[in-house]
Amino acid sequence: MARDRTPFRRRSALVASVAALAVGGVALAGTPASAADPPKGHDVSSHQRNVDWQKARTNGARFVYVKATESHTYRNPSFDRQYNGARDVGIIRGAYHFALPDRSSGRTQAAYFVRNGGTWSADGWTLPPALDIEYNPYDKRHKCYGLSKAGMVSWIKSFSGEVKRLTGRRPVIYTTAHWWNTCTGGSRAFAANHALWVARYDSADAGALPTGWSFWTLWQYANRGGLPGDQNLFNGSLNELRKFARGA
Repeated sequence: MARDRTPFRRRSALVASVAALAVGGVALAGTPASAADPPKGHDVSSHQRNVDWQKARTNGARFVYVKATESHTYRNPSFDRQYNGARDVGIIRGAYHFALPDRSSGRTQAAYFVRNGGTWSADGWTLPPALDIEYNPYDKRHKCYGLSKAGMVSWIKSFSGEVKRLTGRRPVIYTTAHWWNTCTGGSRAFAANHALWVARYDSADAGALPTGWSFWTLWQYANRGGLPGDQNLFNGSLNELRKFARGA
């Protein structure tokens, strides 16, 4: 995932080339082959605009994350249509925020996110809010947004604390092992109470999981496939996905 206004180019990789990740001790190296496999999902932003949600569900989508906001000034103009459209056809959906820690505080961005779609309710159809934190797409010279490792950890704590105060849930953290270990110094401060949404496309990515986490809850494994946007899996059954949405 990345900024909305200019597409963020990432390498394309077939799932078959992805090095296996641990799923509670079980290797997952390919896409689901049957209904018994982990639920498939995807994530979308304004790049996808008018999604055919019924087709997405027919093609296997059981959950989706929709980009709501970026920094404290941008809201996805397609958010309401995408977020409600997914729910209308029976897809569990949630909202995510693209962090720009050099623009404003974690608390400020969290409040803006929640006000503009990043809320949560225990209705069984709403995934917890998600924080998308990755390398700075606007300034390659300051890939960690000019923050020290301790400063980045403090920013994430501030964002998480405000989301928890406003919604009752800690945010899911979307990141890569390389970013996390580089920009937070491999902080272990979040693994105990934040679900991990790991982005890992191929064996060139450094490490299977960010330091601190022993398993992932969501895995973004490709930026193209049978569903609009990026392709994801949930680490569990469909029933467990519903429990996760309810807050279990």
